[in-house]
Amino acid sequence: MKTDAPCDLLVIGGGLAGQASALHAAEAGFSVRLLIKKPFDECSSAWAQGGIAAAVGPDDDPELHVADTLDAGAGLCKVESVQFLTQQAPRAIAWLREQQVAFTEMPDGVAALHLTREGGHSRRRVVHAADATGQVIMDAVTAQVLRHPSITVCTDQIAIDLIRADKVSPGGARRCVGAYALDVKTKKVVTHAARAVLLATGGASKVYLYTTNPDTSTGDGIAMAWRAGCRVANMEFMQFHPTCLYHPHAKSMLISEAVRGEGGLLVLPNGKRFMDAHDSRGELAPRDIVARAIDFEMKRGGYDCVYLDITHKPAKEILEHFPNIARRCQEFGIDITREPIPVVPAAHYTCGGVITDLDANTDLPGLYAVGECTSTGIHGANRLASNSLLECCVFADAAIKRLKLELSNGTPAPPPLPAWDESRVTDADERIVVSHNWNELRHFMWNYVGIVRTNKRLQRALRRIELLKGEIAEYYGNFRVTSDLIELRNLTTVAEMTVRCGMSRHESRGLHFNRDYPKTLPADQAQDSILVPED
Repeated sequence: MKTDAPCDLLVIGGGLAGQASALHAAEAGFSVRLLIKKPFDECSSAWAQGGIAAAVGPDDDPELHVADTLDAGAGLCKVESVQFLTQQAPRAIAWLREQQVAFTEMPDGVAALHLTREGGHSRRRVVHAADATGQVIMDAVTAQVLRHPSITVCTDQIAIDLIRADKVSPGGARRCVGAYALDVKTKKVVTHAARAVLLATGGASKVYLYTTNPDTSTGDGIAMAWRAGCRVANMEFMQFHPTCLYHPHAKSMLISEAVRGEGGLLVLPNGKRFMDAHDSRGELAPRDIVARAIDFEMKRGGYDCVYLDITHKPAKEILEHFPNIARRCQEFGIDITREPIPVVPAAHYTCGGVITDLDANTDLPGLYAVGECTSTGIHGANRLASNSLLECCVFADAAIKRLKLELSNGTPAPPPLPAWDESRVTDADERIVVSHNWNELRHFMWNYVGIVRTNKRLQRALRRIELLKGEIAEYYGNFRVTSDLIELRNLTTVAEMTVRCGMSRHESRGLHFNRDYPKTLPADQAQDSILVPED
């Protein structure tokens, strides 16, 4: 199979974390290869609506941002990580503006960014571009990436596994030196060699039946890093966004947190508000509380959904703040200026992942990780709204600063890497096996490892995962890889991590609620759920 010439940095993932890392590395003088498995706009970054949190308002301060993040994180955030993130936030906003990102500004000629507020924030600090912040950011950053001469974009390639020097060469160093990737168009496996590799593959929300994320969120980087020998932490903390549009044809449509930030109210089908009965902060409580409240009310009343009502606001104001949400809802026959929006919770953000330090280093030398695929200590047991795009920018910058130091110290070129071996496999005889297992996995994860869990549900899920692992391993060993098989293999790995982390936590904290352990342990007993691979 094809082996590409070595590059300085191989970046796997085309969202904001990957593209920002590629740009910083290219500006530092390195040759960069960027692998993306789908078009640039089919990533979670492009789908983000709300914005980026940063203490840039006159009544705000990074320490207030720290306090809100720690509160949302339910006792599991690392203070030093959160301080690092919030202190770098204004600089991240400045960098994005340098990339020609057009954020919404104050009206009437006031020379300042317009700031909105979201759940869990004590101040208006969310910098945004109307209600399509992610798309506006990605359009601007992608344009910079595509025109940079030191960045080679490899489209339609899905990474299969990382390559370690000590696994391919006797006496080689324990170091990541590249990756194998399937070229989806040619159906051939390409060997990518690099002096360093950076994972920016996003989260794993597609392990659930209902999600606000695109089909690319299959936990590829987390699973690959695990197989390469990296520790993974806190996978039980899957954030369910409280408000996904409930409509049979509205696949994965998120209704931004900012709708509640601007006064939207959650109501039952009879129009009665319910959030004040669950939390004194009402609709502006952190996402885990709001999602559980909606789940509780739906189950108690036997409702298919609840409603998000902002019709008490002037129509002009609604359409100015949320033009894209209004347009999309109108496509489904919903006028948000005159009627409430039907909503349900859906899997949204993976708060756990590959353990990294503040330089984005993983346990494997030569391997960095940035963004949703990581566990940096920032999000703890629940991510504060609009800290995700911020994390991508801040840690992309930190990773490349560290990379500059590493490569300047004489990191050698990778050794000759073996081509992918397909000598003992054939084309699959029945693709139905993959699609059936995919559907089964997502259904039982939703039913057994969802917003509310029990010991029995987790045990049932683990038994089914063990069966799936055996079937997938046999299939993987006998047939040529396909993108569906690669993603199913990764999702099954991530599902097992999620369940095992959940089973190890004998309490309810943040996004993990177990009816058998409904109480939260004292603060001095709060611990991460860390999984350690055999190698």
